Amino acid sequence: MWYGLDLGWAYRDLLASIFRQTRCQHTAYDLLHDAMIRFALARHRDSVDEPHAYMRKIVSNIISDHFNASARLVSLSDDFFERQEAGHGDADAAMLQNFAVSPEYLADLQQRIAAIETIISGLPARCREVFWLFRIEGLRQRDIATRLGISLNMVERHVIRALVDLSVARDLLND
Repeated sequence: MWYGLDLGWAYRDLLASIFRQTRCQHTAYDLLHDAMIRFALARHRDSVDEPHAYMRKIVSNIISDHFNASARLVSLSDDFFERQEAGHGDADAAMLQNFAVSPEYLADLQQRIAAIETIISGLPARCREVFWLFRIEGLRQRDIATRLGISLNMVERHVIRALVDLSVARDLLND
């Protein structure tokens, strides 16, 4: 259990659900990890009665955001899945078999998420708030400046500070 969520459920059922909607294993993993970060950083997470339902809602919002953003992009191979199905039978079954996650992978993921949480929690309060609004809530920097009553330059500095700290942490985690 991680913050009331069963990670086995997340990687077995929720990931498969995301895959069925996105039709891409890598995108499914990315969206699930984005959802897990949003869930971990949610301010009112402790007062949620149904963490699995809350996580599904986060995933639904992230998938919607993903499709809205990708609507502006042109796919390089629209017939990829048609060719895969023609040559390999049921593409869903083959792809879903790749979703088996080891306990070691889950433990490593929990440690990485905890490290990211620690770094974000260690940011100064205003920097953490700006980062949250920018990266998690998806607000534009100009809107953040207006909402918080600070200059656009300060918003940019806070975002850069948070991203630099997270980048340094990523490098340390990858070593």
